[in-house]
Amino acid sequence: MHKGQKVYETVCAVCHQPDGGGVPGLNPPLIGTDWVLGSKSRLIGVVLKGLQEKIEINGDSYDNIMPANDYLTDQQIADVLTFVRNSFCNKASVVKAEEVAVLRKK
Repeated sequence: MHKGQKVYETVCAVCHQPDGGGVPGLNPPLIGTDWVLGSKSRLIGVVLKGLQEKIEINGDSYDNIMPANDYLTDQQIADVLTFVRNSFCNKASVVKAEEVAVLRKK
């Protein structure tokens, strides 16, 4: 969790905020959402490929582009996603570097 927190603070917190609350209309919250707690494959894909489409989360729209963070290692992505999925009152299974590696190859 500590390694994931470091990655979060360095890469993610600027947009998603230190508390995971996001920025209304721009950057979605990471608290209790299906995007965070649901499909690990979809979440890994967002980190690897970014997101350039308008999305709706909990009835609110978000339209800011998320750049790809594919420069992060598989382990860093697994660590940060495990941190996010188990912080901010979230509770979900861990993400493994092997899962990231499989999706990176696709």
